[in-house]
Amino acid sequence: MTRFFHDQFAKQYLEELLSTIGEVKAPREVRGETRQIDVWFSPRSQLQGNLEALGLLGRFATIPALFEPFRNPATPDEIINCMLKLWEVRGELQREAKRKQTQLRSADYPKLWILTPTASQTILSGFGAISDEQNWLPGIYFMADYLRTAIVVIHQLPCTPETLWLRILGRGRVQSTAIDELEALPADNLFRSNALLLLADLLSNIEVNQNLESEDRELIMRLSPLFSQRLEEATKQGMQQGMQQGIREERREQIENILKVRFGTIDNQLEAIIEPSLSLLPAELVPLLLQLSRDELLARFVGQNGTQN
Repeated sequence: MTRFFHDQFAKQYLEELLSTIGEVKAPREVRGETRQIDVWFSPRSQLQGNLEALGLLGRFATIPALFEPFRNPATPDEIINCMLKLWEVRGELQREAKRKQTQLRSADYPKLWILTPTASQTILSGFGAISDEQNWLPGIYFMADYLRTAIVVIHQLPCTPETLWLRILGRGRVQSTAIDELEALPADNLFRSNALLLLADLLSNIEVNQNLESEDRELIMRLSPLFSQRLEEATKQGMQQGMQQGIREERREQIENILKVRFGTIDNQLEAIIEPSLSLLPAELVPLLLQLSRDELLARFVGQNGTQN
């Protein structure tokens, strides 16, 4: 059950990050035997800034792509099933191009990125997947060009800012370290808040599960203090805002009562006095409300032309 929650987190997380630079469908059904692509992505060229902010994930997203994230190491059968989805999408594109009588370029075909925490050398060799460290980072293994498939071994990626958004999908210490780096990012970072919210959802889901793996218990221990602190800060901020709002409403009511006693009713002109008068302290405001005439109050707080002072 916890694996399901991690899978859901991975899909939502990738969708959240990639939606800033293109169109995301998660999941997307393909024909043939019913299969679902975890994340289908189509880039938008005008958002290059966001693309760079995503680091290595942004490099993956420069072309149409299928993302298949795995919580546990992907097995050969699971990798083959992912590749079947790619071929079915390729077939759909060819049929659509034939109907529209258009020509497909190689760049129009999506690339499959299989995201797995670890992968044995036996599996990598079995698929003929080899690294290309001259052009890419360690941990990325490409199959033959026409297969348009790469296996990304998250735990082999270097621990750099460029790989952060992918290492969040790792396990154990790799994921914990990435969470530390995520927390340390500036508060105004484009993706930080949304990633933390999704991690909070993951935490709440796995906390209620009775059959936790040791790594899930460690993840709970890592995330709980973080979100307890954020909840406490949010609660304090909410209480302060609530108190300030309560005081403001109480003062507004006091001003309205004084105006009603003095002038009987509050018309549109007198209503315009209330908001600007809230900026004064009660000791200064109350004598003005009691002593000044209607015209003097309007001149003092609204102005002769009806604009607030």
